Amino acid sequence: MKTVKIIITFLIILTVFFLGTGLIIKESSYTSTITINEPLEKTFATFTDLSSISKWNPEYNAIEIIDLKPGITGSIFDIKVIHNNQTTIIREKVLAYVKNEKYTLYIDKEGVIERDDYTFRSEGPYTVINLSSSYQAKSYLLSCVLPFFKSKFKKIDEVFLNNLKTFVEK
Repeated sequence: MKTVKIIITFLIILTVFFLGTGLIIKESSYTSTITINEPLEKTFATFTDLSSISKWNPEYNAIEIIDLKPGITGSIFDIKVIHNNQTTIIREKVLAYVKNEKYTLYIDKEGVIERDDYTFRSEGPYTVINLSSSYQAKSYLLSCVLPFFKSKFKKIDEVFLNNLKTFVEK
């Protein structure tokens, strides 16, 4: 009987911890940096070229322009993503576009809102890209789970940045 009480107590503590995560952590964020051995203008042009994105981000299968604004800021795109043989549509809105300096996206994924802020700077013949990413869940239960996947999300973004580096440096 004592063992059962201990197990039940342990399960209650785990449940409270898990459900408390969603109450305490409303948003998660991380940063990543990469240096590309190419000039800023070339790197930024490649990064923002819709026709080349699927070449360095293979999960992006198709990009549909929903609303293309002059100056890019405010433009909206639907992106068809195929991951593990599952297709998802992601909506991206450009919140900020400053040529050769900044590209900020508001991304609406299934159940998750993400904001990716890319800043570009030149360091001699190199380009340094800094990514500041933050995300939050649309539902309470998902907000309990998301903080445990922060390192996974960061790793995925770093893979895509490394793919961009390889593609640009070709």
